[in-house]
Amino acid sequence: MRLEDKVIAITGSGSGLGRDAAKLFSSEGARIVVSDVVTGRAQKVAADITADGGAAIGIDVDVRIESDVQRLVDTAVEEFGRIDVMWANAGVPEPDFGKNLFVDSTLDDWNDIVAVNLTGIYLSFRIAARQMIAQGHGGNLLATTSSAAFVAYPGFPMYSATKAGGNGIVRGAAVELGRHGIRANALCPVHGMSVNFALPPEAEVLGKSYDEMQPWNPEHRAMPLDVGRPPTLRDNSHLALFLVSDDAAYMSGQTIQSVDGGTFARPAIVFSLRPR
Repeated sequence: MRLEDKVIAITGSGSGLGRDAAKLFSSEGARIVVSDVVTGRAQKVAADITADGGAAIGIDVDVRIESDVQRLVDTAVEEFGRIDVMWANAGVPEPDFGKNLFVDSTLDDWNDIVAVNLTGIYLSFRIAARQMIAQGHGGNLLATTSSAAFVAYPGFPMYSATKAGGNGIVRGAAVELGRHGIRANALCPVHGMSVNFALPPEAEVLGKSYDEMQPWNPEHRAMPLDVGRPPTLRDNSHLALFLVSDDAAYMSGQTIQSVDGGTFARPAIVFSLRPR
């Protein structure tokens, strides 16, 4: 019970990584406020957690809207007495999932991506931190950014910019809020992320990673590491569990490339590999 009695709010947790982690966190004793912009998704996840014996409530939240994020924090306090962890997990990809050229993008495209991926982190962190300071016993801020914050993803320049900005907020928040006992970190996933991210909002929640949804050929992996199975959402959720738990009590300002499998351990130079 690594999260016993902790109150955790997670944005974008009606599907994908947020959904998987909400269920994992509940199994570790946390009380969860599930939120999502797609009506009904958060409530379904909360109902699943409650049916399994956990404590959760689901609400609709648009992280672009300040009053919505304030309502998320207020709901945590009203339902469970406080907020211990705010996980800014909501995010959106490029229009048409990277098929459009950067030169053909519009200012509206840019503003939409920034509003969710960057402003969403800013609002979640700022509003939650105010409540944590008022409570007086520290707290924990977590963001989901991406390995795209470190390297270019073809077709995703605006997305990459917002994720790099998210890492900047994490580092800045860690420095400024540390004196209040508030930590801030980011997990920056590489593999094992939700296939729903590439699907329309109304699509069925599949609970699978891209890697699981494709034929798994160990010879065609992007990563050097081979553990005999594709990466899953749960592989990322376990890092999030560590970061929000007291096991990471002295970790702050960190941006960790999760489920990388050694992908970034090598340069983009072709070397002949020794046979197995």
